Amino acid sequence: MRLPTTFLFLMLIYATRLSAQDHPSHIFKYTNPITRDTAISMRDHFIIRVGPKWYCVGTSNPVWTGYNPGVRLLVSPDLIHWKQQGWLIDASKLQADCPYNGRFWATEIHYIKHKYWLTINSGRVTPEDPKGMKTHSIWLFCADSVTGPYKLVNGPLTPQYNNDATLFEDDDGQTYLYCSGNGLFQAKIDLPTGKLITPIQKFLDKRSPGNPEWMFGGIEGPFVIKHEGVYYMFFSTWTRGYEVGLLRSPSPLGPWELASKDPIFGTRKKGYRPELGAAGGYANLQFQDSEDPYCETGHNALFEGPDGKLWSSCHYLMYAKRPYPYSQTFEDWEKTPQLGIEPVYFGNGLFHICGPTWTEQVITY
Repeated sequence: MRLPTTFLFLMLIYATRLSAQDHPSHIFKYTNPITRDTAISMRDHFIIRVGPKWYCVGTSNPVWTGYNPGVRLLVSPDLIHWKQQGWLIDASKLQADCPYNGRFWATEIHYIKHKYWLTINSGRVTPEDPKGMKTHSIWLFCADSVTGPYKLVNGPLTPQYNNDATLFEDDDGQTYLYCSGNGLFQAKIDLPTGKLITPIQKFLDKRSPGNPEWMFGGIEGPFVIKHEGVYYMFFSTWTRGYEVGLLRSPSPLGPWELASKDPIFGTRKKGYRPELGAAGGYANLQFQDSEDPYCETGHNALFEGPDGKLWSSCHYLMYAKRPYPYSQTFEDWEKTPQLGIEPVYFGNGLFHICGPTWTEQVITY
């Protein structure tokens, strides 16, 4: 009998862990969700390691009902214990006519060319547009330190609604902007001026020909890395819950193709947000619920973990209808999105993220 390739790869991971446990020099233990605090609840977590510390930004609450308080910065000495460092952008201190005083969704910080570049996705709140969605787009800020202060470089970077901006610097020093907005977009960008060198181009739609059904609901949250000369783009979809897909390309501007016909990570729940499926025309998808207590584990980004290797961060949200044996009593923090992390592995031409996990995990290195 021939064993499936995925099974063999996971067995290799397990064997590697056992080998490391024979002669461990470091042990890292974690249990998701990492944060369990309503005061620092966020979505779309993005982590960057600077020296011995990790810093995290994301989307602060309230997320859907209007403008939120700004760009919150969390800090941790060990990836386990997190506290608020402060506000990189404090919405209460912005002028009423500030063009980016709205949502502050999916912020990221990238260290490129010896500076820290902050991307925010926001628009202007007005009485006619209390959520600032009509002008929601991308704004670029820069600082010499990860903690700021950040100064506006340029914005809005695109002439239309765009969201979930991310940056990628190639080996030749060229920098690229990727974002979402009813599909995935890309362009080359000149960071010092914050101006696009190439026009913003939509390269993938949720209903592009050949897309599998799990992408039909919507795609967002791109994140790009380069590995062994190939470009990989992680992205998220909310069709069946919240899952992470993987694209690859021979160049930073495509053509992009699915690296895996299935999501590489995430949670699936048929009973979660059925109204979206009905409105989007995909309510009749057939799939099995994943065996975890979550309804969302997605919008991932990669960062350097405690072992110096790639890890993934995203928000973990507990499922309100989670079945036995999970507790039917919810703590306050369980009603809000919290930070989750997992190690990332590469094999057979794909990146793999095991999980999502909810019990104690032990990594030896």
